[in-house]
Amino acid sequence: MADPHGYIDRHFARFQEELFEFLRIPSVSARREHDPDTRRAAGWLADRLRELGLAVSIEETRGHPIVVGEWREAGPGAPTVLVYGHYDVQPPEPLELWTTPPFEPAVRDGRIYARGSVDDKGQLYLHVKALEAHLRTTGRIPVNLLFLAEGEEEVGSANLMPFVESDADRLACDAIVISDTSMFGPDVPTIGASLRGLAYFQIDVQGPAHDLHSGTYGGAVANPATALARILASFHDEEGRIQIPDFYDDVNPAPEFVRQIRTLDFDEREFLEETGAPALVGEAGYTALERLWVRPTCEVNGLLSGYTGEGSKTVLPARAMAKVSCRLVPDQRPERIRVLFEQHVHRVAPKGVTVQVHYLHGGLPWRARLGGPLYEAAERALERAFGRRPVYAGEGGSIPIVPEFERVLGAPVLLMGFGLPGANAHAPDEWFDVENFRKGTHAAAA
Repeated sequence: MADPHGYIDRHFARFQEELFEFLRIPSVSARREHDPDTRRAAGWLADRLRELGLAVSIEETRGHPIVVGEWREAGPGAPTVLVYGHYDVQPPEPLELWTTPPFEPAVRDGRIYARGSVDDKGQLYLHVKALEAHLRTTGRIPVNLLFLAEGEEEVGSANLMPFVESDADRLACDAIVISDTSMFGPDVPTIGASLRGLAYFQIDVQGPAHDLHSGTYGGAVANPATALARILASFHDEEGRIQIPDFYDDVNPAPEFVRQIRTLDFDEREFLEETGAPALVGEAGYTALERLWVRPTCEVNGLLSGYTGEGSKTVLPARAMAKVSCRLVPDQRPERIRVLFEQHVHRVAPKGVTVQVHYLHGGLPWRARLGGPLYEAAERALERAFGRRPVYAGEGGSIPIVPEFERVLGAPVLLMGFGLPGANAHAPDEWFDVENFRKGTHAAAA
């Protein structure tokens, strides 16, 4: 009897070796010297899809190419599912913190260590192998399947949505599946229920025309570093609540989702231990998970001012700069937060300095419309692969293309990730659990 799942288990060692080939390609989209490698990764993925009989095209953009694969043999009356992923990866630095080279995959303690293993080559490729398991056994699947893989996710996906909008008819689908997120914990299959949005800013504070001697001028000339510190300190009160006027006006409290969150088995002490921080903090009156999934934040991401070299240099700096990001939740919008943020910064800016606020980029938050055939099928597939029903969980980060997909294509998005907490995506020693690669392939094939 044709059995796709038996096929997966028999051929899994080969699947893993193929993934290693994919991971050896240093497709770092942020670095121009890796442009040929990024194109090579697109070609490698396109070849694997062609081997399965898909109609494949490599679509040129102003940046890195987009790979589109189409299997439409289920017929016009069958539903169409689009699988999205990305073949580009983060820069591997700092290289000295990797146990083994980032583009030489190594298996240790049941984990595949390599840049891109979990984000997102491994999670994307398991869908390719799930399709192979069906086509090599039963010869078909009950849905039409589209693959859409981009090479710019790690640098903002600037060319993805223009392509999707221009080819919306070709990409028309009934559901969108993305595996680029994490499970709630080991052996806990997870469906993503929410993503936070983003509004990202740079604050520039200018004082004197050039650095001054802090003894000759200090006390009479405003210090941009001190002014910036006062601005940043104004963002929160003692209880961790954001003090930008009207910031919370559009926050959807999501009481139903909060009730689900409180049923999850989450150990805040273990979470604290993972961070290495001395204590958990945040907005008073909320659990750590609620702060991560249903509450917005305002975080300083970087600071620069004055002399930071070895030893001492008594200067009054001419400039100070901070990078600040606001994570947003439904129904906040980055355009509105931009206005509120800029107004607040200019209102609290001390005299004696010039302050400029630059809006760098942003993205909408998202919350899944749970229920219906798509989520019921996902629950069954994950239960079959992992032996237990999945949980619904939020994600503190942002995937801006998720709400954009729903807006342009009019289809619901399913986030079905197989990473694990602590998998070091974007950091040295990134890893993907071998069993999750196998079970994820089974879930995608179910």
